[in-house]
Amino acid sequence: MLLLRPMLKSLRKLLGGEPPLPPPEVPEGERVYAIGDIHGRLDLFEELVAAIEEDDAASGAANTTVILLGDLVDRGPDSAGVIAAARAWQSRRQVRIIGGNHEEMFLEAFAHKDVLRQFLRHGGRETLLSYPIDPADYAAAELDDLQAIMAAAVPQADRDYMAGFERGISIGDYFFTHAGVEPGIPIDNQSARTLRWIREPFLSHKGYHGAIVVHGHSIGEEVEVRSNRIGIDTGGYVHGVLTALRLEGTSQRLLQACDADGTISIARRMIA
Repeated sequence: MLLLRPMLKSLRKLLGGEPPLPPPEVPEGERVYAIGDIHGRLDLFEELVAAIEEDDAASGAANTTVILLGDLVDRGPDSAGVIAAARAWQSRRQVRIIGGNHEEMFLEAFAHKDVLRQFLRHGGRETLLSYPIDPADYAAAELDDLQAIMAAAVPQADRDYMAGFERGISIGDYFFTHAGVEPGIPIDNQSARTLRWIREPFLSHKGYHGAIVVHGHSIGEEVEVRSNRIGIDTGGYVHGVLTALRLEGTSQRLLQACDADGTISIARRMIA
């Protein structure tokens, strides 16, 4: 079935029509879990990791890949803990991580004061205070001082780790990235900035992108399932829901860690 999609795309050009595409799928023998924006919610992340491990173990043998869609940091209370947990999980299984716009801002803030200002306005304070920085020192620091405090408190290993995050990942009929793609441009030619920052015209575009794009970045109270994309940023730091999309064959399922007044539970449901 993976070969039918490009064939139907060619037929569409030849006939001028819109033949329906077959359901998207991942290759036989593979299983994928894609996790939306974590944003410092270590509590939700840890519960979702446990749920994925349990689900994978109960689902039979497969070549399983976990993909984190970026924005591990900022806004929530424990970005440093999320980075440590992601690295630890990666040491135990195949976990691939995509860089988001918040990782980009974090890394650039060490050298550029204008980016540091933007970073602090969008949850950077919480990120910095998850490292060993005294809140009083933070509050009293000018930007130059704060850059020095950051450099001393944030391990170079964490910075190098984030700098190595991927731009996008293709598996079967899916393309996984942080924000989305520029319509009309082949996936292989997308810029790093587009993949990390775009909203429109991607979100409202109805045409096929050459793959079903699985993304985060744009928060919704519910998972957004469209004919050409699936958005899974359900706002862990604001709505208390962290989502994983499970893909195997043509099936699409959700696992969600949900915080209700400090009690975290796991919800499971089918999409298709």
